[in-house]
Amino acid sequence: MLCVASGGREGINKPPHNRTSTAADKSCSISHFLEAEDKMENAFAPISEACVKALSDKTYDKRKVAALEIEKMVTDFKMKKNMTQIKRIIDVLSRDFVRSNDANKKKGGLIALAATSIALGKDTEKFIEDIVNPIMNCLIDNDNRVRFFASESLYNVVKVARGAVLPFFPSVFNALSRLVTDPDQTIKNGSEILDRLLKDIVIESSQTFDLDAFIPLVRERIMVKSSFARQFIISWISVLNAVPEINMVVFLPEILHGLFQILEDPLPEIQRMCESLLAQFLKIIKQDPSAADIPTMTNVLIVQAQSSNPLIQFYAITWIKEFVQLSGGEILCFASGIFTAILPCLAFESDAKKNIKDCANAVNLHLLELISSGEDKQKNLSYLDLNSVMEVLRQYLVHSPVPTKIAVLKWVHHLFTEVHDEMSEHANKLFPVLLRDCLSDSSDEVVLQAIVVLAEIVNSATVKGNDFDQTQYRQFLVELLNLFSENNTFLEKRGTLIIRQLCRLLNAEYIYRTFAEILLEERINLKIASTMVRTLNMILLTTSDLFDLRNMLHDIRNEKSASLFECLYKCWAHCPVSTLSLCLLAQCYQHVSEIVTLFADIEITVDFLVEIDKMVQLIESPIFASLRLALISHSNDNADAQHLSRALYGILMLLPQTEAFHLLNNRLKCVPNYWSQPNKISSKSTNESQCNIKFDELFTYFKYVQDLHHQKRVEKRKKNQF
Repeated sequence: MLCVASGGREGINKPPHNRTSTAADKSCSISHFLEAEDKMENAFAPISEACVKALSDKTYDKRKVAALEIEKMVTDFKMKKNMTQIKRIIDVLSRDFVRSNDANKKKGGLIALAATSIALGKDTEKFIEDIVNPIMNCLIDNDNRVRFFASESLYNVVKVARGAVLPFFPSVFNALSRLVTDPDQTIKNGSEILDRLLKDIVIESSQTFDLDAFIPLVRERIMVKSSFARQFIISWISVLNAVPEINMVVFLPEILHGLFQILEDPLPEIQRMCESLLAQFLKIIKQDPSAADIPTMTNVLIVQAQSSNPLIQFYAITWIKEFVQLSGGEILCFASGIFTAILPCLAFESDAKKNIKDCANAVNLHLLELISSGEDKQKNLSYLDLNSVMEVLRQYLVHSPVPTKIAVLKWVHHLFTEVHDEMSEHANKLFPVLLRDCLSDSSDEVVLQAIVVLAEIVNSATVKGNDFDQTQYRQFLVELLNLFSENNTFLEKRGTLIIRQLCRLLNAEYIYRTFAEILLEERINLKIASTMVRTLNMILLTTSDLFDLRNMLHDIRNEKSASLFECLYKCWAHCPVSTLSLCLLAQCYQHVSEIVTLFADIEITVDFLVEIDKMVQLIESPIFASLRLALISHSNDNADAQHLSRALYGILMLLPQTEAFHLLNNRLKCVPNYWSQPNKISSKSTNESQCNIKFDELFTYFKYVQDLHHQKRVEKRKKNQF
């Protein structure tokens, strides 16, 4: 045989030229052909040649008939327990058909493998790897029909194998995740059937299902943008979450970010599926908070709450609100991050974002309660990182909408109220922001709230028993005056509002005394000094909050009142009419008449006349009721009444015949005619004589300051000429 074969090969390769074909040569060739044919037949054994040919046919029906023949063969071998031949059939189908480059062979092999599995039944488990792996390779084939038959074949195998396929779950899941996005609709439909089957099997085997292997698969695919892939992922998570034996909440931190991203899907049905799943998870967490990793998820939620997508933002803040209620004080360790997320939301105005704003407000209120709650206050505060919180709050005090700024200011005030010792180190950093940004804000509400905070800072730093440290007031008011001096418009528009609020919240006497002391040092910008005095004087004469301060100045016989009067007088000297008003308030009528006489030597400007006009209007107000009564009083031997009457007549003579002139003139017509009485007024009868104030020195100082203002005006005119 070997010789014949060898000789035959030599004859085929190099036929001799001087020989003719003999019977022996012909016999060798036939033998060689039969041997080759036998080898070919054995290569597909135990599958017959006809079956092989039918499996490779281009028509589905012939391939189907061949597959049924293989199913029958496998059934027979199974009955005979001839597993070797079955293994042989599977190997042939895998090697020569499914892995072939011929599409028809692939299709035939896929159908045949499914038929083999059907015949094996439960015994498929013994050959599961050899059957599944070749099919899986065809799921990524370029030919649509091959992919379809592969998915159909895999379905039939999984249907038979059931739990035996779970060791290959990652591979099958990967394949499914691709099939659901396949451009061929028939393949998509087939993948959905396979998907449902696989879910049923996982539910059946929930106790043995490897969640640790499943979660990484979800995590890798949950960020995809395809709506079909997102639907696939959500459906799997929902199914597993519904199984009592499976605790998906444990793995939620790993997939929570991806779930929130799915909320932005353009398809409403995908959004609804995701919303439902998130609601299920939140319900489970609320039932058993200890089973959830709330800290890790809170970090995820803080990021999602800053999304530009309203739906994502709403659900993230909703979850944060629930976590704040569930965690109590422990959530305060995330306060800075939560503030970053919710504070901008407080400024939402559109109806579309109203639910987000309401939810953010609820979170804000819950956090405030945690800081101030009685028994748990100290414990809660131990979780609060004050440095990071204050850093965030300071940032939102600048370039933020009004509602956000107000919320931040209320937080700062709350912290100073509750933990003023710990907050003291943050005061220096807050002051510039509060003064330069908040007090200059266009919103009155922001300005007023900023003053509340500033007042609390000053109070918390200065209260010593029942007294105050005026040094702190001075430092604060110096900064405020600097701000006024840098911006005249700011002083005109907001000066009154700010000072009135400060007087409500702080000690009004110290506010006025300190302002006066600071302005006394002003020698360069006299205009600012006079403007500030006019503002302070108008507030003093018109604000109900300064009722007690006005009453104090009414009685300068009191040493404390006299001290305040002298301090204010020296400052008020920058503005003649304000000085006059202050003296009228303090009932220094003799000194008033002396000042009015001096007005003859003072430059009468338009501003001066406007101020006189305003003062006349004020004389008719309730604040100066005592002044009007003093005009007809017989006390002090009529001394005060006569000095006051002459002073008012002097003011009347200074006024042009305007409405103010007629108003004051009508008032004086009701006063007794003191001019007909002898000019014998005892100096010991006046109010001034009953106090320790040296009015002569004050008068001299008043003239000195007015001379300074006159010199400044002259210098300014000279500069303007050139």
